[in-house]
Parts: sequence; C-alpha cells; structure tokens
Amino acid sequence: MCTVSFIARKHGYALAMNRDEKLSRAKGLPPKRHTIASRTILAPTEPGGGMWIALNDVGVTFALINWYAIPLRPAARTVSRGEVVSAVCAASSPAAAQLIVNQLPLPRMNAFRLIGIFPASQKIIQWQWNLQKLVRRTHRWEPQIWISSGFDEPVAQRIRSETFQQARQQKSAGSLAWLRRLHSSQKPEPGPFAICMRRTDAATGSYTETVVDSSEAVMRHQNAAPNAGGKTFRLAINLNC
Repeated sequence: MCTVSFIARKHGYALAMNRDEKLSRAKGLPPKRHTIASRTILAPTEPGGGMWIALNDVGVTFALINWYAIPLRPAARTVSRGEVVSAVCAASSPAAAQLIVNQLPLPRMNAFRLIGIFPASQKIIQWQWNLQKLVRRTHRWEPQIWISSGFDEPVAQRIRSETFQQARQQKSAGSLAWLRRLHSSQKPEPGPFAICMRRTDAATGSYTETVVDSSEAVMRHQNAAPNAGGKTFRLAINLNC
C-alpha cells in the first residue's frame, strides 16, 4: 500500500513516496548512508534490512510498490520484496538495473512494481512482476503517479489519480511545498482512498522524498504520516556523474 509521485524539473526531478502499512507492522528505520558496489546509497530500511526506496550517488531513485490486484502467490518459500531495491539500488542505468532484476529469484516473490528514475537519460522505467512474467515499461519524463492498495486497489488508483490531476492545476504545482501537501492530502475524505490514508488496521506510516538537481541528491524522510509532524531526517550526497 503506497503512493509514489514524480515531478520532472529542468535539471533533475523530485519524487515523493507515502508508505502505507499495517498498524501491527514494525516501523522502518530512518535513512542512512550505505556503500553498495562502490556507490553511496541513501535509504531507510526494514528492521530486517530490506529497502522500499533508495537514492544513489548518480541521482537514480528506485522505489517499490506492491501489486495487490495480482492474486497469485509463490508456490515455494517466499523471498521478501524488500530484497529487490536492496539488490538494484547501486545501478546507474536502465541496462544495469535490468541485468540485476533478471537475476532476482522472481518465482519466489509476490507481485510488485519497481520504479526507476534515471536523470542522466531522462528515463522512467517500471518493471512489473505478476508471478508469470516480468514486463518492462518506459514512461515519459513528465509528472507521474503510481498507486498500490490492499483495500480495493482499482478504486484507490482511480481516486488518488484524480486527486493528483486536480492538484496539478494549482499554480504551485511541482514545488516541494505542493508535493508535500499532495502527500498529506485526505481528499476526497479521510479513509482508505486518500493519498495520506488511514483505516482501522492500516495507515500511511512514513513519507520519503528524493530531490535531484545537477550537482546534489537529497533524501528527506519522515517516519510518520506527512501530516503528523514527526521528526524529519535529511541526508545529501554530491552527485558522482
């Protein structure tokens, strides 16, 4: 259960992710610097070490969302989807990421969508795994939104997409203040279909933002809903391009 939104900029981009989780699930750990395959990575982590979003020192962001509309489940012992971003996070290009994704134990993973933002080539790549085949899609370098929900995913996708498109008509659209307001939105009403969602058993549990320009990449993370006023962590790295 997550919402990821992307805003293209003249020299880079901004991306925001609301991570929605069961209230019974342990909270993730704040972001820190990791060194993986000689690259500096900024990422929050699961207590067990998996990642759901990561930013590397060439300005590439990877974010993973579940795909609840796919009912199939692995026949063998399941491998956590948190291993996907951990494996691919140091990749600097779509081709490099593809090689890593191809080597994942996909038949043992539940359905997911992996989003990769590559500023050097201005490419947005989405890998979709539905337990039968891996499909790669390329999106235009323009505002985008991706949505997952364990509570009627098609309706959540429609309503949150409408909220996104309506917000894009605002004069401030594309600014960081606008992006944070969007991810704090409870339109059309508080509940499971709002971008900042809440149900009796689940809610938006964290907000992560990555901002990349021509020289610097910044990750900003709040280990609570974006409208909850929790502690904000900010890490920055110089781009190694």
